Amino acid sequence: MKLFFDKFKPFFYNSNLEVISNDCMKASVKAFKVKNGNVPKWDEAIETINTFSKGEVVLNSPYIQIKCNDVNSAELLIALEKLLPWRKGPFMFNDFKLESEWQGDLKWRRISENIKPLVNKNVLDVGSGNGYFTLRMAMEGAQKALGIDPFLLFNYQFQAIKSLIDSPLEAMILPIRLEDMPKKPIFDSVFSMGVLYHQRDHMNHLNNLKAMMAPGADLILETLVVDGEKGYSLIPNDRYARMRNVHCLPSIETLKSWLIDANFRNIKVIDINKTSPKEQRRTPWIGKDAASLQDFLDPNNSSYTIEGHPAPTRVIIICNN
Repeated sequence: MKLFFDKFKPFFYNSNLEVISNDCMKASVKAFKVKNGNVPKWDEAIETINTFSKGEVVLNSPYIQIKCNDVNSAELLIALEKLLPWRKGPFMFNDFKLESEWQGDLKWRRISENIKPLVNKNVLDVGSGNGYFTLRMAMEGAQKALGIDPFLLFNYQFQAIKSLIDSPLEAMILPIRLEDMPKKPIFDSVFSMGVLYHQRDHMNHLNNLKAMMAPGADLILETLVVDGEKGYSLIPNDRYARMRNVHCLPSIETLKSWLIDANFRNIKVIDINKTSPKEQRRTPWIGKDAASLQDFLDPNNSSYTIEGHPAPTRVIIICNN
């Protein structure tokens, strides 16, 4: 993806992140070489969008809005549809609204009201998806907001958004897994949101997060939890809310014990929230006949998933290394 490589070096140049740039470039080049039959369609979408005039990015809550004059809305719509499904967002282009599956502004408000300002901070967003939150971090003044997500589609979606922005917004997404990142303690704030329960080895994930944190840095951890005492975790036999790769949902006290074992300090729960259809919903932008939260819950009792497990509840914890 030429657009990605054109923007790569300027993002890392002359910053604390430059120490990891070569390794990140090698890992990214390898990721983009993976065979995927959708790549020609995605490349075509990016090429089209990159020809449009650039615009100002603003927050028009709940939307990240790009005011791009003289853009052919019909052509932009066609290009964006080539990048379905849009999970994270929502976004707005002039007056056109792209309603993603997740209404990310709700989560970001719960987080931003409780964290230290990100102004002039180096920030890592692990499992960034298409970069909605990474962009929010940059818009709040982060010196560098780096997101990582191995799914190529999300990287293409981010490039589609970023290529429409005419501003020095310091945000970048790389197609890299956390375990493949060079372990350098250079980030002032590290976010792991919606990632921990997908890990076969939760302690390895926590240790890898810690390895990226500068002295005194903050970890903002958001994950699924269940009710229970210290030591209790739900380990689904098959699926959880129709997701295959959910390995372990701890109680909050169990999660705290994991963080203590990983030598994190000042552990503070800042939010506990049961996921609602207002926040995660089916929209045309996740594809025709695609499923979302309402399809993952017991139709007779929304307190349970379709498999009979407790319905999704998420906790946000802040701690330090």
